[in-house]
Amino acid sequence: MARKKDADRSVREKPAYQPGMEAEGPTRAVVIVPVLTRQPRGDEDTNRPRLTRSAEARHDEAVGLAQAINLDPIHTAVVTVNDPRPATLLGSGKVAEFAEIVKEGRAELVIVDHPLTPVQQRNLEKELNAKVLDRTGLILEIFGERARTKEGTLQVDLAHLNYQKGRLVRSWTHLERQRGGAGFLGGPGETQIESDRRVLQDKINKLKHELETVRRTRDLHRAKRKKVPFPVVAIVGYTNAGKSTLFNRLTGAGVLAEDMLFATLDPTLRRVRLPHGTPVILSDTVGFISDLPTHLIAAFRATLEEVVEADLVIHLRDISDPDTAAQAEDVERILADLGVDAGDGRRVIEVWNKIDRLDEGNRERLLADGMDGNKAPPIAISAATGEGIDVLKAIIETRVSGELETLTVTLKPDQLGLVDWLYRNGDVVSRTDNEDGGITVSLKATRSAHEEIETRLHRKNNG
Repeated sequence: MARKKDADRSVREKPAYQPGMEAEGPTRAVVIVPVLTRQPRGDEDTNRPRLTRSAEARHDEAVGLAQAINLDPIHTAVVTVNDPRPATLLGSGKVAEFAEIVKEGRAELVIVDHPLTPVQQRNLEKELNAKVLDRTGLILEIFGERARTKEGTLQVDLAHLNYQKGRLVRSWTHLERQRGGAGFLGGPGETQIESDRRVLQDKINKLKHELETVRRTRDLHRAKRKKVPFPVVAIVGYTNAGKSTLFNRLTGAGVLAEDMLFATLDPTLRRVRLPHGTPVILSDTVGFISDLPTHLIAAFRATLEEVVEADLVIHLRDISDPDTAAQAEDVERILADLGVDAGDGRRVIEVWNKIDRLDEGNRERLLADGMDGNKAPPIAISAATGEGIDVLKAIIETRVSGELETLTVTLKPDQLGLVDWLYRNGDVVSRTDNEDGGITVSLKATRSAHEEIETRLHRKNNG
């Protein structure tokens, strides 16, 4: 995604050519995963203790993020940081060590899987003689590659500009003062950095205005859907949990579903009819991830409003991932920030995906551990193989339309046009042909379908 010169820190802006550097192919990258033994002052959140992520899980996720935009991690390392340095985060010895690795490997990019201050990023670039991206910058690059719709592009651009705005300080060599004022000498004028920041702010304001237009359009579409009240079911989860695969399994849609982080970005909505005829709107949303930047969540709020407005939320977990508990906690935190209580069993269904990747012993143990008496048990499925999908559909239908009820409907000869509707919206148990040409049907249907049947019969009787 091309960026203008005054705001460009893109991965695709490579350093000048050096002898031996490959002309084409993936960008060679070094991936560094700092593990801080203590949090910097002010970062602790005593009210919300977090599960400790394993260094291996963080390493694998960082490599996956790099590979998601076609980077070639030629060297990866987990580094324990006992005393974070304000200038470079890492100690001078480690910086020198990585500088040698970058030089020998002819790496063009260094990924640091941790938030960096503008000063730290600039100092590391000087010491390592390569472009440096922190976790936030890398996620923004991935989002920039994945955005396909106008809305997605606007949201990524807004988040990227907000990220760049804080990194203008001493980022370039051209920040000399401009001449200003009237007369022969003039005043000190406006610094180049102030001019650049003003240009960025103008762009940010313009993007916010365009996104507000998008939000109003979404509100109109949502209002139209409420006039034809189809329940909305939103699928949320950690990135690569299998949301798009489940969405395709339930709807038959062709949404991109690959085994990579952030395979899809733009939200997709489809109408689907459940086994007993209940129509719902299914929404596939952007994947969540740990340490998702606050300004990125703010930029995607228009998209995430689909989750806030949903009648039912499916929290999809990759139960085969060793880090699944920490991932679930991260999703629940973001849902809480959006005003959705993940512990509300009436509105949120916890679904364990990729159960096919577990052996029988681990599967039984995990399901037994999930039987918490304080909330509904999780639903085990495999979106890839289809295992458990029928159970999930039945539970979704029960949540949005009520329990199945057995009822008997007698149709007069002039009401036989409703027969097809009964078969499509209920589970017909028996049918009896009456002497007057009518029929009597015994069926199982949801409470909402029962009410609809009575409404349709009333119309026929009074038509």
